Amino acid sequence: MAPTETLIEFYQHKIHDLPANLPKETGHFNVFRMEDCPVNTPVTYNRRDFFKITLLRGHFIYHYADKSIELSGANLLFFNPKVPYTWEMVAGTATGYFCIFTEAFFTEKIRGSLHDLPMFALGGKTAYSLTESQDQEVSQFFEKMLAEINSDYLFKYDLLRNYVTELTHFALKTQPSETLYEQTDANARLTAVFHELLERQFPIETPAQRFRMRSAKNFADQLAVHVNHLNRAIRKATGKTTTELISDRLVSEAKALLKHTDWNVSEISYSLGFEEPAHFSHFFKKHTSFPPSYFRRV
Repeated sequence: MAPTETLIEFYQHKIHDLPANLPKETGHFNVFRMEDCPVNTPVTYNRRDFFKITLLRGHFIYHYADKSIELSGANLLFFNPKVPYTWEMVAGTATGYFCIFTEAFFTEKIRGSLHDLPMFALGGKTAYSLTESQDQEVSQFFEKMLAEINSDYLFKYDLLRNYVTELTHFALKTQPSETLYEQTDANARLTAVFHELLERQFPIETPAQRFRMRSAKNFADQLAVHVNHLNRAIRKATGKTTTELISDRLVSEAKALLKHTDWNVSEISYSLGFEEPAHFSHFFKKHTSFPPSYFRRV
C-alpha cells in the first residue's frame, strides 16, 4: 500500500500546481469539476490526509477499505483520512464534482466531530445513490461551491463550510431514519476513547510498522481503568467484547494489506503484531474461513 497522500502530493499529481491558500493553519478547502481533472493514471489505492466528497456519475467500481462495490448512475461518495480507497471506471467516462478539505477547515465542530457522522465513521455508509432530481440538487451545491471559491467574498469559507454541512445532511436524509444522536453516558465515552486509541495504531503503511496493543488489558492500562470495567463498558455500548472489536479491526486491516500490497504473509503477520506467521494464518482463517494466501488470490 502506498504511503498516505498529502495535500501537496494531491495537487502535484492531480492539478500540477499549488494553491496560494494551502499553507494556512486554519485549514484548507477546494472544489473541482471532474471534467477539469482528467485521470491520466489509475487512482492509487491509499489513504489521504484530507476528507473528500465526490459526486460521481457513470459505471464504476470503488474500493474502500476491504470492500469493492460496483455502482452505476449518480452516487455521492464520502471518504475520510483513516480509510484507503480508490475507484475505477467500468465503462464510459466519469463526470461529476469533488471537494477536498481538512478537518481543521471546520473551526466549529459538526456535532462534536466530523468522525461522528455516519459517512465519515469507520465502517459507516459511504455511498449514497441519487435519483435524477437528487443529482440535480447535489450538482447545485457543487456549482455554488465553485462559484464561491473563486469569489472575493470576505466570508466565503464560512459559506463553503455550510455547503459541506448541507451535503452531509442531504445524504443522511436520503436514507431511512436512524438513531444518529444517541445519549452520551460514561460507557459510551469510555468506548469512544477506546476506539480513538485503537485507531491511532493505523494505518499500517510499512512492513516495519507494528501493531502492539493486542489485548483488552493493554488498552485498560493506557486508559487507567480495570480491564473488567473496560470490558463491561464496551459490551454495554456496542454489544461486542473488547477482544472482538480489536479482532474485527485487525481482520479489516489484514484484508486491505493482503489485497492492496505486495508484502508477503510474514511481513503482514509481523506488522499486525503476530509473533509467527502461523499464528496470523490461524487467526485470519478463524475470522474469515479462508487462509491468507487463498484470500489474496480470490
